[in-house]
Amino acid sequence: MASYRNQSSTPPVVLNLLIANIVAFVAVLLLFDNDVERFERVYDVYALHPFESPCFEWWQPLTYMFLHGDISHLFFNMFALWMFGRGLEQAMGSKRFFIYYFVCGIGAALVQMGMFQVDLSHIEPNSIEYMRYMLVPTLGASGAVFGLLLAFGMMYPNATIMLLIPPIPMKAKWFVIIYGAIELLLGVYGSGGVAHFAHLGGMFWGWLLMMWWRRRDARRYF
Repeated sequence: MASYRNQSSTPPVVLNLLIANIVAFVAVLLLFDNDVERFERVYDVYALHPFESPCFEWWQPLTYMFLHGDISHLFFNMFALWMFGRGLEQAMGSKRFFIYYFVCGIGAALVQMGMFQVDLSHIEPNSIEYMRYMLVPTLGASGAVFGLLLAFGMMYPNATIMLLIPPIPMKAKWFVIIYGAIELLLGVYGSGGVAHFAHLGGMFWGWLLMMWWRRRDARRYF
């Protein structure tokens, strides 16, 4: 089992992802903050929408990862990317880490789109509620970040993570299991404004990719 060492430097993929997310946030804020119509149009075009929505575009499962609702949303996602991503990129290599990050993020989008369809099936078609739901965007790097959390727990299960609330240490494997269970409960019983199943989707696709890599690598070096 690999041992975890905290990385003092930021490797290239993590660094460029941090820059891309921050630049996207600042650009949208500075360019369109005083023009509400154009500001909303950015989210209509680049955030994730249901497949049946008039706002849906094929690139949204990728571009939604680089948009954030506010500074706290951006900060916590980028902090988690920096915290967990550095060690993972060093261990995986930049190419594999790049692939992993985007598989988790796009996979999370696909799961969220599936949940869109489930939710829409319980709403009367063409009703006001239905049309409003079709226009609600999903955005943020959380799905990819939850995939990183899953990988960290699999690669360094006994590494200690210091929680913020409550401020207690916890082994990574238990942190991932507990956090995943909480996300599942919140997703099932509802927690407005948060795409919990997208988070779980990022973890699920990350687990699939990690298991596939493990089997492939085991066969390669057998």
